[in-house]
Amino acid sequence: MKLHQLDGHIQSILLVEYPDKLLLLDGCCRCDIALLKDFIANTLQRPFNDLTLVVVTHMHPDHAGAANKLRKLTGCKIATANVSGQWYSGLDGRLMHLTDMLLARWVAKRMNKPSNSLWYPRKLIADYKLDDGEILPGFDDWKALATQGHTDRDLSLHHLPSNRVYVADLIVKVKNNYIPPFPIFYPNRYRASLDKIFALKAESLILAHGGEVKLSEEDHQHLITLAPKVPVTHWRSVKIKFKKVITLSR
Repeated sequence: MKLHQLDGHIQSILLVEYPDKLLLLDGCCRCDIALLKDFIANTLQRPFNDLTLVVVTHMHPDHAGAANKLRKLTGCKIATANVSGQWYSGLDGRLMHLTDMLLARWVAKRMNKPSNSLWYPRKLIADYKLDDGEILPGFDDWKALATQGHTDRDLSLHHLPSNRVYVADLIVKVKNNYIPPFPIFYPNRYRASLDKIFALKAESLILAHGGEVKLSEEDHQHLITLAPKVPVTHWRSVKIKFKKVITLSR
């Protein structure tokens, strides 16, 4: 097993290489497809359809954006958490889907990245739905872990032989500081997920935004301290700002 880390549009791309197949630990941004294809074809010198499985840890544009298109291009399978329904369902879901793409575009601008297309379908039909502790189909050295909080369907991926864990957006590194992600829809689940990951005593954690790191118990307690007690979401943020404007205008 070789783990390749590429600089994606606004996140790390984690591609796992085996002699006979490739595993993508998350669904990337839609605009990352050309970079991924070039790396597989020219650096690894392998056919693009060696990509066998894409795991989508949650439905945000930098984690699910390329999944549907990659399945069409390569014939790969897609795995997600075994959670019923679509994350972006109903009218609120449509609005949140648009908001999340705008937020991703804002992050790209802050990173001085080009204004690439981030559009992707808001619905995803998985080939495999993974329960907590289930082994990835075709990759028996990887285990899926339910680590909800950021959304209702977050997954982390535990490489058992090396005891390394890809935690997606469970932890974010910003200017050498470790912080919780935005948004957090389920704060109690989020803190439980942190406890669950740190209890593994992993050799390292791999962040979608921050790379591979080693965190201490002090880091764990720092994250628990920073973790919100109530949901921190797009709508709550807008409401709070609106109330401040109303208060100041009186």
